[in-house]
Amino acid sequence: MAVALATWLGALPGTGVAKETAKETAKETAKEAVTKAAPAPAPPPGDLAAVLAAVREPGASAVLVNVWATWCEPCREEMPEIVRFYRDHRAGGLRLVLVSADDPESRREVARFLAKVGVGAGAGAGAHTGAGGARVFIKTGDEMAFINGLDARWSGALPASFLFDGRGQERRFWPGRVTLPDLESGLAEINKTKGHP
Repeated sequence: MAVALATWLGALPGTGVAKETAKETAKETAKEAVTKAAPAPAPPPGDLAAVLAAVREPGASAVLVNVWATWCEPCREEMPEIVRFYRDHRAGGLRLVLVSADDPESRREVARFLAKVGVGAGAGAGAHTGAGGARVFIKTGDEMAFINGLDARWSGALPASFLFDGRGQERRFWPGRVTLPDLESGLAEINKTKGHP
């Protein structure tokens, strides 16, 4: 009703302010509609076996695994570059596996953050494929088994990224924040080994 009234007032001569009010009200209404839209589905739990199954699933030329958390500032800072790298290379067979170290009770917060950076957490019960094709999990299971199962050199500190080739062999490990040049270099090494330019 407020939008209709402001729009009507905007149509009257000499009511330029009303026109601006109508525009602002319409923007706020649109913003509220987006905010009230159905929340992104929360990622499912995933232990070491689930993560390694996603790494070894056939069809990828390389797999990037990133372990992160919403409360980890370096994790949040690096995520846009990880998403950009994935978008730039997924057509060439890159698979992205994101593993959140957040508590299972924080699943909705994880989903909201991923949606904000352009990675959905999938749809439907038990789904783990995000809107852009990324696999998303909330880490579960024994902490040390998870850490050592990915790479015994890893202390468990976040963030941590692991690049695997298409056969599921780890090729690069980056403890701490990873950069776009790091990722590009790692993928170029895998592609060179496969005989790609």
